[in-house]
Amino acid sequence: MPSTISSTLVLFAALTCSILAKLPELGPLPEAKPVRKEELTTSITRGVDYLVKKQNPDGSFGSARRTKGLNIYAPVPEAHLAFLSGSSSLALAGLIDSGDRRPEVIAAIEKGEEWMLTKLPKLRNVDPTTTYNIWGHAYGLRVLSALHEYRKDDPTKQSRLKLLASQQIVSLLKIEDINGGWGYLDLDGFHTAHFSGLPTSFSTATALLGMKEAQETLGTKLPQKQVQRGLDSIEKQRTPDWAFVYSLSHKYRPRYAINRPAGSLGRSQVCMAAMRKFGDKRVTDELLRDWLQRLCVREGWFDIARKRPVPHETHFSISGYFYYYGFYYATECLQMLPATDQQPFIPHLAEHLISKQEKDGSWWDYPLYDYHQPYGTGYALTSLSRLRNAIR
Repeated sequence: MPSTISSTLVLFAALTCSILAKLPELGPLPEAKPVRKEELTTSITRGVDYLVKKQNPDGSFGSARRTKGLNIYAPVPEAHLAFLSGSSSLALAGLIDSGDRRPEVIAAIEKGEEWMLTKLPKLRNVDPTTTYNIWGHAYGLRVLSALHEYRKDDPTKQSRLKLLASQQIVSLLKIEDINGGWGYLDLDGFHTAHFSGLPTSFSTATALLGMKEAQETLGTKLPQKQVQRGLDSIEKQRTPDWAFVYSLSHKYRPRYAINRPAGSLGRSQVCMAAMRKFGDKRVTDELLRDWLQRLCVREGWFDIARKRPVPHETHFSISGYFYYYGFYYATECLQMLPATDQQPFIPHLAEHLISKQEKDGSWWDYPLYDYHQPYGTGYALTSLSRLRNAIR
């Protein structure tokens, strides 16, 4: 009798996986108005002007000075240095990626670079309830890679940047979850010497992509065991339809709304990008095209959460802060496709981003103290610059 029950459960699981793996057909991608490089450049320039104007005197971007009725939990002082490091890294990378080399932009880049060299070494977590510093380390690695390319004629500066990148990888290893991967919260009250909070699929993928870019650009060495544990964590959080559950504990609730394809619209791109970057052959061009199409067609659903002040309050528990994050990694996935396959998606992605630009030139998707406009603008500038580079 037990063997019969076991066989039935295995058969049920197999049938369920087979059904889940077949997502509904979206049909052909709708036609979109062609976008010209000049349109993208105009939008990019407005975003660059915003960041140059709003840069803090010390070279950073953002602050903790703007609050609202419901603020993201942020134990001081480490949480705010983490937020500031993440937003400053994204904003500075956006300036570099824009290709804008007007004198005022060069000055802003140099001020931002000095802030990174001074402050990133001091970024760490002290409060056991949070590891928000993951965002500073992960995006710090990305901007250090961009700065390394920017400083191609300055080997001395490149050496400093490479050393700092190696330090950021060490810092990431210190907050690796005991289950593998990375998270950012531990609110259960059972704090251990090695972080044992909530590894999430997307923060793990963000960290891995930051490390991979540092390896490819700066030649930094990666810890293979920890990298593999991170990839294994992402795999554990993948469902057969290539949605990714929110966190490791959610793997036991894969059909919660937040874990379905609609709820994963801002997570699948980053997770697939990380898996493919580290050689997972299952992440095919077809799979990337399918999820790019989903984002282009269902952006309206995704957009409903944008600017809502309460996390996860809308349908499929989407949070506003996934909006530009999702497009940032969607354009990264786009770059992995052959040039001819990229073209149909470019006008859709560009239209969604350009149409959301604010009157002051910024982009933002979730009110996070005063960090949201710098990080949103950084995400958008890099995304639009990738799209501009991809136009044939």
